[in-house]
Amino acid sequence: MVMGGIADELAAQGQATETDLDLAREAAAFHLKLSESVLHRNPAHQRLAESVSAGFTQYAYAFVAFDAEQIESEDVTAAERLRQRATKLYQRAHVHAVTALEQDLPDFGLRLASSNSTDWPKLQPAQVGLAYWAAASWGGMISLSKDSPEIVADLPLAIRLAELAWATDPAWGDGALTGLLGTFEAGRPGGSQKRALDYFDQSIAQADGRSAGALVGKAEGYAQPAGDRVLFEQLLRQALSLKDDAGSSHALQNEVMRRRARWLLEKAGDLF
Repeated sequence: MVMGGIADELAAQGQATETDLDLAREAAAFHLKLSESVLHRNPAHQRLAESVSAGFTQYAYAFVAFDAEQIESEDVTAAERLRQRATKLYQRAHVHAVTALEQDLPDFGLRLASSNSTDWPKLQPAQVGLAYWAAASWGGMISLSKDSPEIVADLPLAIRLAELAWATDPAWGDGALTGLLGTFEAGRPGGSQKRALDYFDQSIAQADGRSAGALVGKAEGYAQPAGDRVLFEQLLRQALSLKDDAGSSHALQNEVMRRRARWLLEKAGDLF
């Protein structure tokens, strides 16, 4: 009962309304380690598993992988070390999410990998968050593992998992899940830019002006590959101009994406 209560409390906590990125970064490590240790004792607690998976994925993306991108031009060796660390954090997030999904969906991984669509797991609405973070962390791990064919080969499975989640709840995360599908479509071999654009536009509409990430996602996933610098910069400036309501659950995520938008604008001359 005590561990269950602690798990409930940790799952309910979050830093979504925090806008000081340095403070969020400093607090995240302890919170993640504590949450993970409680999860190990209570692996069936799906809300805590979702929180832990989300935490490791966001930490890897917002801080570690982004640090690598920023120093790439100055110190390739240090950037590679950071990418390897981010990959391990993404993998950790993925394992936590999939392990939790296995609790209610035995042989989840085997069923997902089946060539027969009738074998694929049927997700319930309460499992969509776990599936999203499992797919997002998987995608992050794949994006940083270009020299590991066995990891890159899992991209179709990551996309399939995101699609199964989307089929259950296409509006999940105020468009975050739809945006993930757009990123996958834009990045996969033979992907359709038209379909990716449709996903990105739907994600922006679902966010209803609350998510800077939806705008940055379209800038990086569509405008940049299309060579459209005008649209690229327009979307990034739109993300920067977005204002959060007091107590907004998007506050921290938006601050992360605004920081990225500023960096991308500074690099626009190198990207086009």
